[in-house]
Amino acid sequence: MTLRNLLLGATMLCASTVPAIAFAQDAAPADDSTVAVDDTDYGNDIIVTASKRSQTLQDTPVAVSVTSAAQLEESQIRDLIDLQTAVPSLRVSQLQSSANTNFIIRGFGNGANNAGIEPSVGVFIDGVYRSRSAAQIGDLPNVERIEVLRGPQSTLFGKNASAGVISIVTQKPQFDFGGSAEATYGNYNAITVKADVTGPLSETVAFSIGGSYNRRDGYAQDLKLDTDVNDRNRWGVRGQLLFEPTDALSIRLIGDYDKIDENCCIAGNVIAGPTVAITNALAGGPSVDANNPFSYNVYNNFLSSNEIENYGGSAQIDYDLGTMALTSITAYRQVKALTNQDSDFTGADLIGENSQDLGIDTFTQELRLTSDFDGPVNFLLGGYYFNEKIDQKNDIRFGTQFRPYGDQLIRAASGNALNVALLEQTFGALEGAPTRYVGTFFRAGNGLDEAYRMKDEAFSIFGTLDFEVSDRLTLTLGGNYTKDRKNFSTNVISTDVFSGINLDAPQYAPFRNQLLFQGGLASQVGTVLGLGRSATAAEIGAFAGANPAAFGQISAGVQAFANANQNNPAANPLGGLRAFQFLPPFLNVPNAVEDAKTNDGDFSYSVRAAYELTDTVNIYATYATGFKASSVNLSRDSRPLASDLPAITSAGLRTTNLVAGSRFAAPEESTVYEFGLKGQWDVAAVNVAVFKQSIKGFQSNVFTGTGFALANAGKQSTFGIEFDGSVRPIDGLNLTLAATYLDAKYDSFVNSAFGDISGTTPAGIPELSLSMGGTYTHEFAGGTKAIAHLDYSYESPVQIVEGLSGFAPGVVQSLQREVNSLNASFTIRLTNGLDVGVWGRNLTNAQYLTTIFPAVAQSGSVSGYPSQPRTYGGTVRFKF
Repeated sequence: MTLRNLLLGATMLCASTVPAIAFAQDAAPADDSTVAVDDTDYGNDIIVTASKRSQTLQDTPVAVSVTSAAQLEESQIRDLIDLQTAVPSLRVSQLQSSANTNFIIRGFGNGANNAGIEPSVGVFIDGVYRSRSAAQIGDLPNVERIEVLRGPQSTLFGKNASAGVISIVTQKPQFDFGGSAEATYGNYNAITVKADVTGPLSETVAFSIGGSYNRRDGYAQDLKLDTDVNDRNRWGVRGQLLFEPTDALSIRLIGDYDKIDENCCIAGNVIAGPTVAITNALAGGPSVDANNPFSYNVYNNFLSSNEIENYGGSAQIDYDLGTMALTSITAYRQVKALTNQDSDFTGADLIGENSQDLGIDTFTQELRLTSDFDGPVNFLLGGYYFNEKIDQKNDIRFGTQFRPYGDQLIRAASGNALNVALLEQTFGALEGAPTRYVGTFFRAGNGLDEAYRMKDEAFSIFGTLDFEVSDRLTLTLGGNYTKDRKNFSTNVISTDVFSGINLDAPQYAPFRNQLLFQGGLASQVGTVLGLGRSATAAEIGAFAGANPAAFGQISAGVQAFANANQNNPAANPLGGLRAFQFLPPFLNVPNAVEDAKTNDGDFSYSVRAAYELTDTVNIYATYATGFKASSVNLSRDSRPLASDLPAITSAGLRTTNLVAGSRFAAPEESTVYEFGLKGQWDVAAVNVAVFKQSIKGFQSNVFTGTGFALANAGKQSTFGIEFDGSVRPIDGLNLTLAATYLDAKYDSFVNSAFGDISGTTPAGIPELSLSMGGTYTHEFAGGTKAIAHLDYSYESPVQIVEGLSGFAPGVVQSLQREVNSLNASFTIRLTNGLDVGVWGRNLTNAQYLTTIFPAVAQSGSVSGYPSQPRTYGGTVRFKF
């Protein structure tokens, strides 16, 4: 019997057993509640807004995980990266900077590395969409709950929810004065301070204001710069006003600002290739901690910097019309991110700068009308407008040692026949200007100056219709029409002189002829002598002296071949140098062939039947589709489609060394078939989802070592089973379990960065993920409580990447990730509102690579981002 069948059988068996051995999710407080739900509340008090209505978790026929404020405190979950330990269907990874975080649900998701590539998982905070990962990281004060909606959610959430939604809900201002203050100290000198206060300004106006400060020394050491790295330094403030002039009208205003100023993120050496010897020599000592990514020892020439500002405001208006309610949410947000990184991740000064200055301005407007009729029919009707402008500037420049580094690469590639100085002199002489290129190849400070702009304007019209066929059966139809238009432009200038050389140019024919003759002669003489290799100059001279007639014949034949092929690109002896033309001239858009526009439209829909088997058990069945609009390649790897190259050539636009690629990826279209069961009892509950989900045109974005390959997969699909719940076997003890089984594959992916990988398992998607935990609360005489919490997360071994350029499949398959992480906390809660506790995250000190990639311009080497080490500390919290 297969693992899938075993899990499916076990899940359905658990779902049908008595409540005493079932499981359910922890309670979360209601969105509109003024009293926090404590740790004794169960299902009917768990209010979620996954369907844009306030419903109990039991009555919400959607696969949704809820993480309560209590869980966030107990597990020390401080941002969305930590959330994955509580929700096994969610995977979160931080990439090359604090501004780059990738969210994956059920194995589907992308984005983060490129501002033009929108995420497949939508993140919302208090109903406001956060379009990019830089706007999604924050230590939010007074989080009430986090809902993770799994599967396509485009019917209600629009164009960027084809894989799921993360919805963060914070507490509204209260009309009773209160607040909290919290201080935490941990290893690596970690200090976190959070505080908030709320109360009335009048009988109809309430306020709240909160802030957080989060800093930590780096847990890694830069041995060249003699400092710690991967530190944390971020703070933020958030204020709210709540106006309730009448019982029917509520206005909630929110303003926030947060700042990040930290160095992130280290990459360790996973495989030390042949170039490490060169970088060691240039650095005058070790340039990497070879083959040891978990030493957390790195070598850089300058600290990677991340200066990120994220701020905005929103206004939510709710008006009760009696049997209907009107909601309006207006928001404006801005992200400013200035980052720089030593992207070669070595102690040699190869990349002197890899900086980005990114600005994102986003305006959104949502309006919806929701009915609450006594009859069998209810509806939700809404509209959504999205307007975003992206202004991005990048600079990548050679460091002071890239020229000698490039010289060594060329020597090695040519068998020491060529070097940088020889190429400069020869190319210049053949062009009639002998000094033209002297000192210019791989010159420090040269590189690319990049500027990109994009405007994205979209609107959606959406709605759902609920029909109660009977007291227990409800049918729901939903639809969403989305129109998305993008206009983008580039202004990229290359000053990399060597990358602008056309190695096939006619004027270099004599040089190619000479190299063909020399190489052919060495090869032929080596064959005649039976050397099994090319002959050396001394061996050729000896052979010529001893065999002048034979040597003459060989020379004539080789010369004829050189004459015939000196202008043949396929036989070009300089062709191997193309690998070192890192930053070629750029064909900017729009141009006469490419209009730099996308225009997408889609109708997504869902059909759902929900049936109440008993007062405690509900089941549902869903078919839904999802949509993600075209993503734009706003990077130096933006290149014309192969189909556009002939027209570009005809128009005289073709730049030197221009190759085909992609300017954008076409839209994604997702579908899901899902069956779910939800049960709630006095002491336990259970949620089960069995699904088949697929995405046609999945937008794959893979780092290849010199850039990113943006391409559409034909189809990616996943069969899965999700199970989560909790049980209270005795008073005070709450046990939780969540498990996800995923059987994922690329049904079709012919044009991936690594060739045809159809039929293979997508990288990074573990077959089995688990999160289990327990919380025991003991109340002493007088009301003081002791709360002990333990949770464990596991991910089965999984291949980290689909492929690596230049590496055999066996090497790639051997690079796997397995996660075993343990978190714990112990808190004493006094009756006066004071909590004192200790905590630890990743107590097992689990070590795994979150992401690996070919080392930049270092063929044969692999870099990777290691997981965070063990952290622990103590917390004092006071609530009033």
